[in-house]
Amino acid sequence: MFNPDFSNAIKVIDSSTSKNGTVLEVIEYIKPRQGSYCGTNGLALAFPQFSGEKLRQVRININDGGVLVQPGALQFVKGPIQIEVQANATSSSKGFFKSVGTGEASFTSRYFGKYGEIYLDPSYKHFYILELSDEELILDDGMFYCCEDTVALSVHTNKNIATGLLSGDGFRQPKLSGTGIVVLESDIPFEELLIYELNNDTLKIDGNYSIVIRGRIET
Repeated sequence: MFNPDFSNAIKVIDSSTSKNGTVLEVIEYIKPRQGSYCGTNGLALAFPQFSGEKLRQVRININDGGVLVQPGALQFVKGPIQIEVQANATSSSKGFFKSVGTGEASFTSRYFGKYGEIYLDPSYKHFYILELSDEELILDDGMFYCCEDTVALSVHTNKNIATGLLSGDGFRQPKLSGTGIVVLESDIPFEELLIYELNNDTLKIDGNYSIVIRGRIET
């Protein structure tokens, strides 16, 4: 009989538990999967395996709570999980939460219930787990992956015209605010990020190298 337990094939590399007991984890497959690809072009997308990259995946254990997930990111759910689609604010120049076109409405999928397990798509990308406590995050377009449904999704409008021109993200960027756990998606390993803490100071960044702004910082 098929045994769905594959704990020997993975390891948990990051995790966070909410106040209600919901757990968000990043799991990593111990061995590269032979012959597997993460896209349609097998020749090009096999390269991460040769460089030693391993598949990673977000796993969520629901405990009387809910999460908001980027559309198209679901692999499967197990248990009495309910699903609903909710609209977000209008998009930024490159698309709010990966939607297409300026000003179009976007949406996220909300998964909620008393208990259950959610697996999101395996990927060679990297996932950052952050815990917000009545805070704000301004994101580079395409970084949002999932979060607790206690976190509000909206759009930040840059007050400085030069900010939008230099960043390449336009004048509107995705914003997360409130209290809860957030998972971001990036091509860059977390340990390669340069993090600055500002205290009544100014930081000017050329191009779209600013991927996350945390806190109430004027842009």
